[in-house]
Amino acid sequence: MTQQLSSGQFRIDQDWVLKLLHWTDNNYAYVAYFNSHGISYPYDGFRHQLFAAQSSISLSQASALPHRQRVGIVSYDQKNIYEKLASNNAAPIDCPESEFFIPEFQVIFDGDLATIIHPNARQIFNEIQNFELKVLSRTITNPTVHSLLTKDAYFKTFHKIQEHILEGDIYEMNYCMGFEGTFETLDAIGFYLRLCEKSPMPFSAFFKAKNKLVLGASPERFLKRAGNKLIAQPIKGSVKRGNTPAEDDALAAQLRSSEKEQAENLMIVDLMRNDLAKLAQPGKIVVEELFGIYQFRQITQMISTVSCEMKPNISLEQVFRQTFPMGSMTGAPKIKCMELIDHYENFKRGWFSGSIGYVDEQGDFDWNVIIRSVIVDREEKKFYFAVGSAITSDADAVQEYEECQLKAQAIFATLLD
Repeated sequence: MTQQLSSGQFRIDQDWVLKLLHWTDNNYAYVAYFNSHGISYPYDGFRHQLFAAQSSISLSQASALPHRQRVGIVSYDQKNIYEKLASNNAAPIDCPESEFFIPEFQVIFDGDLATIIHPNARQIFNEIQNFELKVLSRTITNPTVHSLLTKDAYFKTFHKIQEHILEGDIYEMNYCMGFEGTFETLDAIGFYLRLCEKSPMPFSAFFKAKNKLVLGASPERFLKRAGNKLIAQPIKGSVKRGNTPAEDDALAAQLRSSEKEQAENLMIVDLMRNDLAKLAQPGKIVVEELFGIYQFRQITQMISTVSCEMKPNISLEQVFRQTFPMGSMTGAPKIKCMELIDHYENFKRGWFSGSIGYVDEQGDFDWNVIIRSVIVDREEKKFYFAVGSAITSDADAVQEYEECQLKAQAIFATLLD
């Protein structure tokens, strides 16, 4: 049931939203859909909205348009532009370093209301309302998936990284294992929605750039700008959910009091403070929350919030140049960790551990961390994803390996559904 309320605004239901997603995927080369699933989060999650366009621009071009809406994705390998670094590993899927677009079509959701921003809003509404959905029994057929890293190889590399820590090369490093696979058919929208159903997250996003997609259920914010305030919320520290309320509370308390997890989190908080200092007015960096405990359906996480008051006239590209990639996905010190990541990981991260986000006309923005996400090449009928954890001097290889498996749980469940 849908009902127009005012120019461009309609009352909608979930069936209409599903039709909208499929209709937009069919009609536009570039699509970005953001949804926080109503999850309570400091400074809120993503705003529930959809953007689409037929052509793209680069990050530098997007940064040069300060009074226009912009939506985009930035690859982890954008680091090579900002630092003297390289990405020498094989790419499961060749991902552009950045893809932005200026929205030609937008839908903003507010509960059961949708506002269509387009000159032909009524016509588009009718097209979507009459769009015929194909009913499929499975969102993905004949998927194959294999790990790019054996358990034994993980343990051997884990201990080599700890040797670097003991030698003083680094303090903490985020080490990731990759998975790649193929499929026969894929309902990308359906897969994304099933993933979010199993693991609803405040920074979930569906992103399409022609034949390449991100189907993401991310719990982590990279950066948010509100006026002259810049907010970072790194995640470091994880534990599984309990099977009973008492077990769940005990596990959360264990995470909250863990000196190891606190040390991991604090190192990344310090790194983010250092990154923000390059953009902040003197003396205007604040740790608003340290070691916050937040429970999601599949996992409980330790999250801290760091903010600053920005210097005037800071561009989008300047923000990325000084802060990207996010410290939670590298470790500390950042540059040395990125060198070791390229040496010890056996796949090119690409869009994994990059960022998806949107910027409004005033320059305010919100960007996530691309984790708990599947990257797809629809033309080649292949996909990959990765999971990781922080290695420190006192980290246990078995526990860290199990943490990685926990983080991949919702993706595997969706593949097998």
